[in-house]
Amino acid sequence: MTKFFDKKFETMSREELKKLQNERLIKTVHDTYKASPYYKKLWDSSRLDVANFRGIADLHKIPFIKKDDLRNAYPFGLLAKKLEDCVRIHSTSGTTGKRVIAFYTEHDLDEWSTTVARALTAAGAGKGDVVQIAFGYGLFTGGMGLHDGSRKIGALTLPMSSGSTDRQIEFMIDLGTTFLACTPSYAAYLAETIKERGLLDKIKLKAGIFGAEAWSQEMREDLQNTLGIKAYDIYGLTELEGPGVAYECECQDGMHINEDKFIAEIIDPETGEVLPAGQKGELVFTSITREAFPMIRYRTRDIAILNEVPCSCGRTFVRMSKPLGRSDDMLIVKGVNVFPSQIESVLIAKGYTSNYQIVVDRVGTTDTLDIYVEITQEQFSDDLAKIAAKEKDIVFALKASLGIFGTVHLVSKYSIERSEGKAKRVIDKRKLY
Repeated sequence: MTKFFDKKFETMSREELKKLQNERLIKTVHDTYKASPYYKKLWDSSRLDVANFRGIADLHKIPFIKKDDLRNAYPFGLLAKKLEDCVRIHSTSGTTGKRVIAFYTEHDLDEWSTTVARALTAAGAGKGDVVQIAFGYGLFTGGMGLHDGSRKIGALTLPMSSGSTDRQIEFMIDLGTTFLACTPSYAAYLAETIKERGLLDKIKLKAGIFGAEAWSQEMREDLQNTLGIKAYDIYGLTELEGPGVAYECECQDGMHINEDKFIAEIIDPETGEVLPAGQKGELVFTSITREAFPMIRYRTRDIAILNEVPCSCGRTFVRMSKPLGRSDDMLIVKGVNVFPSQIESVLIAKGYTSNYQIVVDRVGTTDTLDIYVEITQEQFSDDLAKIAAKEKDIVFALKASLGIFGTVHLVSKYSIERSEGKAKRVIDKRKLY
């Protein structure tokens, strides 16, 4: 039976939803123009007629906000409330440049916890469940986002944070954890460890809420089969609020975007042209309920597809596909666009572990692509000829999927460093030159 946390909004008619979005968008644009000097300057320079802004019909006229804008406006330039009205911040890691800081009022935190509560409820969680949160706490949005959502649905919340795998498994068994929230790569590590220790019959997990990094359908099936659970995707960005922007229902056929709080567009990443639903392109989001840190036409760089076909769960929110890669993180190897998720799909389909690493380098003017894949001790004990044959088999499978050849290295278990947060899947040495 379908469970709803906010049935009034989650099953709104498309007409009612568009009307609500329009009202909230107009208010957000007017309020932001008055409150944020950065937005005012940007919109004035683009000659946006804010006074006569008509809502969704004029959304395409608003210039995009990009990651560089957030860095240039650091720390307070995009703030649309007085600092004294803000009660919390979160931040990106800053690994690709200056950190992005997002500000929250009490209203913003309440709105955020509602979106996460919807996600947990859609996965079947509720009062009486035990939700173990193995996302990192602190400036990262994952831990606190899932924490507040879990509390809102009345579940017993275990604020484990990431790491300490022995303790994670101990609490999972002793407290009867029913829902696990973490990155999919860490879930895979936990699953691997639990299976190796012969503890699968000791856990009571029903489902997992996994996000913060790209993962394939094959990895989902691997987690579900190993742990005997349903694995649900959750999507979000620090810039928008954190996890909960979109979530999967029991149908597991795309993530429902919380359209009462966000407007989603798909654009051509090269031209910026808005594309119709059903076409693949870059996701652009506009927040329509955030007070402190509104994001209006923010280019996420995530590549996805929007699906407006009604979902059998009864929710009317449009669905987005799993991110198919990122337009900025996408690898271009030998002139071909390559996403790590494509490689992962091939490896898992072939029966290999989800522990792998991609190394891209350049010899002279030629790109090289090396894929390191862990195999079990039993597989590693094969003679060299058998291992070489397996590597060759993967090479041709990758060629069929990617259109280019790479070099595959089957390595022993634990050769690749395990991750307790986001997995480091790609090392691009070309960037070091």
